[in-house]
Amino acid sequence: MSYLPSIALAVAGLILLFVLLIKLRRVLRVLTHTVSMVATNTRKRTGLLRARSAALRVAIAQRREPEDR
Repeated sequence: MSYLPSIALAVAGLILLFVLLIKLRRVLRVLTHTVSMVATNTRKRTGLLRARSAALRVAIAQRREPEDR
């Protein structure tokens, strides 16, 4: 019967490991979702900034055009 505590400890350790893996999986899922949202938001803002920059370059070019002629 001396092996019974070892088996019980091993089973308890495996159960604890399983529970921790499930919690870690949930945390990683939330983290992945958050990273995806941040990346999407950053791409949108970068695209808007590029569009505004392009519009500003066009407006400046249009203002300079009559002076060159």
